[in-house]
Amino acid sequence: MDTVSRKRRSANMARIRSKDTSPELLVRKAVHSMGYRFRLHSKQLPGKPDLVFTSRRRVIFVHGCFWHQHPKEECLDSRRPKSNIGYWHAKLERNVERDAVNIASLRKLGWRVLLIWDCETRDRKKLERRIAHFLGPRGIHKRTG
Repeated sequence: MDTVSRKRRSANMARIRSKDTSPELLVRKAVHSMGYRFRLHSKQLPGKPDLVFTSRRRVIFVHGCFWHQHPKEECLDSRRPKSNIGYWHAKLERNVERDAVNIASLRKLGWRVLLIWDCETRDRKKLERRIAHFLGPRGIHKRTG
């Protein structure tokens, strides 16, 4: 049984954003401060990746642990609700399946994909090391002409 009214639950859900979330803004700030430049939410690519590094053919998705069901058991944010189980199970499974299809499509198109989970944004130094390893050296992919 839900602990809040239907009206309140609806209001809470309406406030949830799909882009410009706090974890995404943290990642964008970190990437920018590291000297990398990127595009946001390219509609031309499957899944509209959060950060797109066109010349490097790399994309980053910043996933909310709950909405995208972080598979790491230690992540408590990915727990499923105990109320309205049928609805939530189906909804969250669709999200996971859609993510898998989008990632496979991107890889088939020759893009490398990095997933950053909400819970992984808490350790800035570790996050920056992971991003730098994924993106490689700065400045070598500048366009000419």
